[in-house]
Amino acid sequence: MLMHPEKAALLVIDIQEKLVPAIHDSNGLAARAGWLIEACQVLGTPTLFTEQYPRGLGHTLPALTSLVKQPEVVDKVHFSAVAGGCVPEHWQDRSQIIVCGMETHVCVLQTVLELLQSGKAVFVVADAVGSRSEEDRHLGLERMRSAGAHIVSREMVVFELMQQAGTDTFKAISKQFLVGEQP
Repeated sequence: MLMHPEKAALLVIDIQEKLVPAIHDSNGLAARAGWLIEACQVLGTPTLFTEQYPRGLGHTLPALTSLVKQPEVVDKVHFSAVAGGCVPEHWQDRSQIIVCGMETHVCVLQTVLELLQSGKAVFVVADAVGSRSEEDRHLGLERMRSAGAHIVSREMVVFELMQQAGTDTFKAISKQFLVGEQP
C-alpha cells in the first residue's frame, strides 16, 4: 500500500523538552523528526503534535512546533493518543497516519496499535522514532510491524507523498531535503 497525499496525516508523538535528553541519540532523533515535519509542511500534510503530561514533561521542542504555521498540539495522560481522544474529528477522513516520536515501545506503540484497531493504515517512520534504549526501540518497531503497521523511512514518506518527479513540489523537496547530507 502506498501513502497518498489526500489520505495521509502526520502524528508527532511526545517529543518533549524534559524527556528528549533521556532518549538514545536524542539530537539525531530531533533533527530527523524536524526534517520529516518540515518536508510534510512543504507537501501540505496535516500535522498534529501530542504531549504526554506536559506539566511534568514540558512541551514539544519549540524547534519542531515552529516548523508548522499554526501547530495543533494536544495534551494527553493516556499513553495512547487514541485512548486519550487526542485524534481530532477533522482527521477522520485521513485513513493513513504517518507516525514519528517517542517513546517507540510505549506511547508510539500503544497509539499505533489502537490506530490499527480503528481501521487506519499506519506508517511508522523508523528513523524518526526513539526510546531510552535501542533495544526498546527495536522491540517496539518489531511489535508494530507484526501487528500490521508499515515500517518506513523519512525518504519513503516524502517520495510516496510526492508521487512523481518533474513538478514544482518535487523540485522544492529535492533542493531543500534530498540534496546534500541529511540528519
